[in-house]
Amino acid sequence: MSIKLVVFDIAGTTIQDEIGVMNAFKSTMNQHGYDAPINEIALVMGYKKIEAIRILLKNETGVTEELIQAIHNDFVEHMINFYRTSPQIEVFPHTEETFERLHAQGIKIGLNTGFTRAIADTIINRLQWKEKGLIDYLIASDEVEQGRPHPYMIQKMMAEFGIIDANEVAKVGDTEVDVNEGQNAGCKYVIGVTTGSFTREELEPYHPTHIIDDIADVVDIINQ
Repeated sequence: MSIKLVVFDIAGTTIQDEIGVMNAFKSTMNQHGYDAPINEIALVMGYKKIEAIRILLKNETGVTEELIQAIHNDFVEHMINFYRTSPQIEVFPHTEETFERLHAQGIKIGLNTGFTRAIADTIINRLQWKEKGLIDYLIASDEVEQGRPHPYMIQKMMAEFGIIDANEVAKVGDTEVDVNEGQNAGCKYVIGVTTGSFTREELEPYHPTHIIDDIADVVDIINQ
């Protein structure tokens, strides 16, 4: 059965700004009096960001939902400013060419993310991927009931394109929850990439169907 849709994560998978995101997370936590080590932040990068904050603060006392929301609001504002102005944002090599090659085969390109829609729109508007015709659909974690590792973002995208069978879908991402999301959605291919938060050795225990170092390899995998 041929693939009709490939769903890509954004940060760490298609754009090279994972360190910027983690530093923004750390800075925002520090502003509210909490020290979150970068190695711990890296482990929650794929999650819906408000859930990531909950995970990082789970062992702290006196944490309220109001505090979590305040930290999240500050993080969103920080990230929107970062993506609008930072010269550090770069697209990973071969990303746009991979989108073009998949489109040439009639395959839809979807992006999903643990960011809010406001952050995701800022990124995509800056890259002008919609204007260039490189992507077909964008969905963020605040547009579904629950973000990763739940399958709802992928399922919503499938419904948009009239895809019923998840064997016609591939998921590509750089974190544990990207892999789990693809598995929970039943995707035929769940492809981990080593360009973001997780190394090959860190991805292996989650059993993606493939682990790659170059996003261009996605095309060969779905054509095998």
